[in-house]
Amino acid sequence: MRISLIATVKDAGPFIGEFLASVAAQTRQPDELVIVDGGSTDGTVEALRRAEDVTLIEEPGANISRGRARAIASATFDVIAVSDADCVLDPDWLERLAKLIEDGADVAMGFYRPIVENFFQACSAAVHLPDPDELDEAKFMPSSRSVAFKRQAYESAGGYPEWLAIGEDMYLNHRWRETGMQMRLDPAAVANWRVRPNVSSTWRQYFGYARGDAIAGMWPKRHAVRFATYGTAAVLCFFAPGRILLAVGAVAYAFRPVRRSFGLLPGEPLKQVGAVVGVPSMMAFTDVAKMAGYISGSLQTRCG
Repeated sequence: MRISLIATVKDAGPFIGEFLASVAAQTRQPDELVIVDGGSTDGTVEALRRAEDVTLIEEPGANISRGRARAIASATFDVIAVSDADCVLDPDWLERLAKLIEDGADVAMGFYRPIVENFFQACSAAVHLPDPDELDEAKFMPSSRSVAFKRQAYESAGGYPEWLAIGEDMYLNHRWRETGMQMRLDPAAVANWRVRPNVSSTWRQYFGYARGDAIAGMWPKRHAVRFATYGTAAVLCFFAPGRILLAVGAVAYAFRPVRRSFGLLPGEPLKQVGAVVGVPSMMAFTDVAKMAGYISGSLQTRCG
């Protein structure tokens, strides 16, 4: 079995070297590496041009979905592994994904570990990234920073939707689930990824995800529950018994992410205490971003 590893990138100059080094350190080497650059201006393209054994495609202005589709169309082999070129892959990442394909999976799902450099990133990662023991293979939806699949599975699902600027991997996941593809998970196939470092970039990320959900018609029930939950919470604030119920519900809602944050802040008791406040605040912040994004996408869909 021969494998094409594809990745997309834009302005990852400080990190592209780490990604390439992690590819070179794989216990199972890809048979080719294809990277599409979407218009970097920070030295990323120059670094990739100098790199050995990299097929570089330059397509300024391409969104990430178009970049991935272009890379796959240019790839030689019929098993495709996908990551992002600012990730750092564990040495056995590709070996583990390849084993799932060799054992009969149409889609091999890997996991991802956050690269946490500050308190903000720890709180954000705790909110959005489950621990490995929380995963359910039958429901897990892989990110395209850590996945591999047969070309036939990709093509039969229609490929990455180039018309969708963000959330393209979830769209493809839904098509795979709907068509009954065999999707296998190895939580130890890890791509280490960089959490957004500040408030503004985090807002844009989750606003964009939810906006894409609305445009593509994904997760309508999940978004409806979010709106209903916050609407109910707003009503409960006006009544004393309601405020008690709201406090209990908030503790239950935040318990698991707060517990995750302790694992991301080992040996830092003061920061762990701070996470008791920081994590729920991050949850509320990103929920608001998602609601705003979903409204924006819904309006675009109706007006379009």
